[in-house]
Amino acid sequence: MAMVHPIFSVLITRPELVMDHVSGYAALMQEEASTVGVHVARRVLAWGIAVISLLVFLVLGGVAIMLGAMQGQFHWTLVVVPAVALAASIVAAVIASKQFPGRAFTGLKAQLDADAQALRAIGAGT
Repeated sequence: MAMVHPIFSVLITRPELVMDHVSGYAALMQEEASTVGVHVARRVLAWGIAVISLLVFLVLGGVAIMLGAMQGQFHWTLVVVPAVALAASIVAAVIASKQFPGRAFTGLKAQLDADAQALRAIGAGT
């Protein structure tokens, strides 16, 4: 039995400890994935708003040009209304292009590194 790594003896004698450890990993992965998922969803939503606002700007700008040409006079609303859509598009694009606040899955990687180091220490001790 001395040739068997200590982790295998724990797997055989105390499988509930291993299952608790694995469930901890699953919970940590779910937490980190949900955090990343929220940031990805925000970016996708912001890019969608940016594209739609840009299309609205182009349509309203074209309408404003046609109305200005037909009336033969300038009115400030012909500039302001498309400018609002353009401003919304720029703001949404700036929000969408922001970096993630931190590296993804750093907590999970740190836990994996700590467990690997503990396993190496146990293996070196036998």
